[in-house]
Amino acid sequence: MELADEIAPDGLQRLWMPHRLAYIKGENRTAHGGAEACPFCEIPKLSDEDGLIVARGTEVYAVLNLYPYNSGHLMVVPYRHVADYTEITPDETAELSDFTKRAMTALRDASQAQGFNIGMNMGAVAGAGIAGHLHQHVVPRWGGDANFMPVVARTKVLPQLLADTRTVLAGAWPVSKTL
Repeated sequence: MELADEIAPDGLQRLWMPHRLAYIKGENRTAHGGAEACPFCEIPKLSDEDGLIVARGTEVYAVLNLYPYNSGHLMVVPYRHVADYTEITPDETAELSDFTKRAMTALRDASQAQGFNIGMNMGAVAGAGIAGHLHQHVVPRWGGDANFMPVVARTKVLPQLLADTRTVLAGAWPVSKTL
């Protein structure tokens, strides 16, 4: 038997993504016995670089997703620990909306995003990984960005390190609230 047969007896090539194991195991999740502290409450205590924070507002902040669907996938998160969209204040609602618009502008400027998936998963049964703390996803999209890797290999190839993406998006973040 050849060494290649021992490594891949089925003839398939493997892409190893060990950092995904933390996500699969549910680490850093507050629901169902995960982390004791809410990561969205802890992130603002870090430096922007360490927390992967792209921008900070009065009521919300924008942060890169540690497990992105696409390069530049970020989330807009209220500072206040609140689970449901119907429970946020008018000021939080307004700034969450404004930051979503700014995120789109920054992603278009920094990476020429051609489209976006924007949304929230309310509750664990709806797919919220951290159901206890509201967050809105802003996922940039490009023509042809969904290739065979996620479908066949269940792997997403990201062309840039998160720290580098944070730097680029923070530099492209619009300061004006009037877009």
